[in-house]
Amino acid sequence: MKASAALAQAAELLSRASSAVAFTGAGISEESGLPTYRGKGGLWTQFDPYKVASIEEFRKDPSVYWSYSLAHRRIGADPNPAHQALVELEQTGRLHGVITQNTDGLHQKAGSTEVIELHGSSAMVSCLDCEASYPRLEIDALNRQHCPPSCPACGGRYLKPTVVLFGEPLPVPAFARAQALAAQADVMLVVGSSLQVYPAAGIPRLARDSGAELLIVNAEPTPFDSWARVVLHGKAGEILPRVLDLVSQG
Repeated sequence: MKASAALAQAAELLSRASSAVAFTGAGISEESGLPTYRGKGGLWTQFDPYKVASIEEFRKDPSVYWSYSLAHRRIGADPNPAHQALVELEQTGRLHGVITQNTDGLHQKAGSTEVIELHGSSAMVSCLDCEASYPRLEIDALNRQHCPPSCPACGGRYLKPTVVLFGEPLPVPAFARAQALAAQADVMLVVGSSLQVYPAAGIPRLARDSGAELLIVNAEPTPFDSWARVVLHGKAGEILPRVLDLVSQG
C-alpha cells in the first residue's frame, strides 16, 4: 500500500472512531531525545536489561541500577508533535485514553488527561526499607554525590524508582483500567511500541480480540503488523500530525 493511501486509511479509521485508545511505547518519545529500548541502537541492544533493570539484581546490588542511571538517564525532555497529536485527538472526543509503557510523563506534560502508566513513573523514588517517597530529582542529586544513594529517612540503600523493573508485576489498578479501555475500544492506535514486552503487549491483542481495529505507527515492523488494518512505518512525530490533518479535513 502506498504511503498516501495508508495515511488516508488511517485517517478514515480515526474519523469513524468513537472510543479509540492509544497504546504507546518508547518510540513515541525518541523524537523528544529519549532513547528507545529494543529498536535500532536501543538501550537493551547495549545493556542486559536483566542485569541493570531487574528487581532480583536490584535487591542484590542497587549500585548497578544507579550507576546505569547516572550514565544514561536523561531529563528535561519535552513532548513532541506525536504527543501533541494524541492530545488533539482526545479533544475531538474520538480518543478515550492513552495506555503507555513509558515512565517519562510526557503524555501528561503534553496535556493528555487519561493516561494509564503500565510500567509506573520515573518521577518518584521509594525506599524499600521504610517506604518513604522522594522526588526523583532529589535522589538523582544524591546519586551524583554517592552511588548508590541512601534513604534520607532511614539510611537504607534500597531506594527504587517507582517504575516496574523486570521481574515485578504490573500495578493492578493500572492494568485493570487498561484492560477495560481496550475491551471497549473500536480502534487501538499503537504508537512507538515494539509489542514484545508482556503482559503489556497483551493489551492491543485484547482490543483486537474484542473487535477493535488495529492501527500501528512504528519505526520498525512489529509482531502484530499482520493483524493490523493499517501499518505506518516512520517517525511518529511526522506521521501522526499528518493523519490528524486528514481527520480534521474529513
